[in-house]
Amino acid sequence: MHEEWLESRMVHCPYCDAPFDLLVDLSGGDQQTWEDCPHCCAPIQVRIAVSSVDGDLEELTLGRDDEVL
Repeated sequence: MHEEWLESRMVHCPYCDAPFDLLVDLSGGDQQTWEDCPHCCAPIQVRIAVSSVDGDLEELTLGRDDEVL
């Protein structure tokens, strides 16, 4: 993994609304994964959309585990 593919984003937990820094790996293209909130430990769905043209982050969506993203 190359550092130029990693991007840090400030996000808010959809459960407790606490802000935290999320490290996004753009090297895998579009992806859906799970992260635990570092404050309340709730499971957060993370959906990442990456541009196929330039590899930039197009969309970052966070949701609760019972939401459909």
